[in-house]
Amino acid sequence: MSTVVAQSLHVFGLRSHVANNIFFFDEQIIIFPSGNHCVKYNVDQKWQKFIPGSDKSQGMLALSISPNRRYLAISEIVQEKPVITIYELSSIPCRKRKILNNFDFPVQRFISMAFSPDSKYLLTQTSPPESNLVYWLWEKQKVMAIIRTDSQNNAVYQVSFNPQDNTQVCVTGNGIFKLLRFAEGTLKQTNFQRGEPQNYLAHTWVSEDKIIVGTDTGKLFLFESGDQRWETSIMVKEPTSETGNLEVIRESESLIQFPTISSPVPSYEQVMMASNNSQLAMPQVFAIAAYSKGFACAAGPGRVLLFEKMEEKDIYRESREIRIPTDPQSNERSQSDKQDVLCMCFSPSEETLVVSTSKNQLYSITMSLTEISKGEPAHFEYLMYPLHSAAITGLATCIHKPFIATCSLDRSVRIWNYESNTLELFKEYQEEAYAISLHPSGHFVVVGFADKLRLMNLLIDDIRSFKEYSVRGCRECSFSNGGHLFAAVSGNVIHIFATTSLENISNLKGHTGKVRSVVWNADDSKLISCGTDGAVYEWNLSSGKRETECVLKSCSYNCVTVSPDAKIIFAVGSDQTLKEIADSSILREISAFDVVYTAIVISHSGRMMFVGTSVGTIRAMKYPLPLQKEFNEYQAHAGPITKGPIPRTSSPWIHLILPSTPCFILATPLCVSSPLIPLSLFIHPTTHSMSPYWLLILFV
Repeated sequence: MSTVVAQSLHVFGLRSHVANNIFFFDEQIIIFPSGNHCVKYNVDQKWQKFIPGSDKSQGMLALSISPNRRYLAISEIVQEKPVITIYELSSIPCRKRKILNNFDFPVQRFISMAFSPDSKYLLTQTSPPESNLVYWLWEKQKVMAIIRTDSQNNAVYQVSFNPQDNTQVCVTGNGIFKLLRFAEGTLKQTNFQRGEPQNYLAHTWVSEDKIIVGTDTGKLFLFESGDQRWETSIMVKEPTSETGNLEVIRESESLIQFPTISSPVPSYEQVMMASNNSQLAMPQVFAIAAYSKGFACAAGPGRVLLFEKMEEKDIYRESREIRIPTDPQSNERSQSDKQDVLCMCFSPSEETLVVSTSKNQLYSITMSLTEISKGEPAHFEYLMYPLHSAAITGLATCIHKPFIATCSLDRSVRIWNYESNTLELFKEYQEEAYAISLHPSGHFVVVGFADKLRLMNLLIDDIRSFKEYSVRGCRECSFSNGGHLFAAVSGNVIHIFATTSLENISNLKGHTGKVRSVVWNADDSKLISCGTDGAVYEWNLSSGKRETECVLKSCSYNCVTVSPDAKIIFAVGSDQTLKEIADSSILREISAFDVVYTAIVISHSGRMMFVGTSVGTIRAMKYPLPLQKEFNEYQAHAGPITKGPIPRTSSPWIHLILPSTPCFILATPLCVSSPLIPLSLFIHPTTHSMSPYWLLILFV
């Protein structure tokens, strides 16, 4: 039996809290994690290719690229077990070379990795309480040596090889700075820590025997052969009450509640929260990268410093300051002061410096520009475009323009172009945005905010509100197919508004629990809704009455859709089934095979169906639905997908987002044996509360 095949096209977003999350493959191509993928992005030509994560992955934790650029190591949690997968980057597409998943030592997760200079060995560090440093001959999956790096359950942040010596390694963490030598099957520490213990957040080798280390109090140390040779403190040039404060975006109630997955240990948030108020005023050095003249280091929120080596001296002097600029389109001009640089890397020619931040943004700067205007700080530019920095809560498309509209807990509304893969518009607000719908014309959006519902115009360079409604906490809204009506949900009530008169023409009451999903039939005469009360209702909009109802109190529904002829309703919910409903009766229940279906859409032809799951996968299947496991499954995200409306367009696209992530993927499906079929759109939230990405998948 033929099945529906899909292919990823584009991802918008960054998973910033993966250790070592950005690096260069060559002078034009960078690699970074997004959703459940690693993205190879050509900066000049703007194309993307994908290295998929493992099936059933619960999220990537750390990355490492080999010095010869041939191999990529990815640390993940797969079905609650740690796995390291090594890919061969030289093959097209990238293929899995080795999978390390059977361990004869205790391990919960691998939080830092590094390849040896000749790329034959791999160093891996496990999280507390084990805190084991493991030295692998990875090609043979052989453990050459293992040692406990800390017995006090202190955080370990980074491990690395001496760039000239396979046998020497460095480990840094909270109170930990260790140099170890591999010899005769063992790892032995070769240095003795002196002085007051520091919280060493990052390090880099600047020569064969010299290491620069940065701390959470803005101190930089140079160690030579384990002995301290130089020390300096990064000064805060503009001390204010806000500088250095981390604005942790408060995660509101998710559309669907799922157990969260703990972040890599230790996480950026844990480091920040562990800092006391006096330390918060100090620039924390989360990242350091060496280059031929010296090194670059993170120097507090929105700031990177370049240090150059003094001739004939083992000391470094600050040479340049690079800042993240304030964004003129942001309501919060101090946004740059509230994101720390978590990772940085130089291109092979050292012509470009790329950084990732705690707000899930990617920036770059051409190093030659740092030599201009010596008196003023240089400024980064967006590597691509501004990305969401918190959970995406809503996503929509329209008929007449190649637009995707998203809203997020980062208080922003963004309009993306899925043909050019660019950001057309974005605007930030004072409140969190929970739901969004795009008018078929592409000229208006309706957005549900925490305090009100807003109908807004999309202008050339602005998103401007022209009507507000006192509908609080709207988490579901939808324009009708004709665009003359729109529905907005508040709790268990569905409000119907006229787009022409802007009046509230009807309120549909009947649900006893929260309404999770609404969908219009083709001619807009009916609205179908489902909710946590186990009810699926079909409403007649001319009378405002229920025409059909199907109530199953044992199921909390997540999403509903309707066949093109409006005769069959499809609903998915907590009981791990997909239900076909007609005339108030359940015709069939198809098993979800041990996952929860969280989103569902059907193609305009009625011959293809797509469902999102609680484990971040998309299942593509034919209709009529198969009773057996006859579908293709794609691991899009590492957390549950939460919503799925179909774009009413002649183009065959599917879009996916994670409301708890800032990343989204674009993918193309190759349909069964019929001509190209326009498909649909999904929304998906990442369980990682601080990894806001959205993923858009386009099918053709």
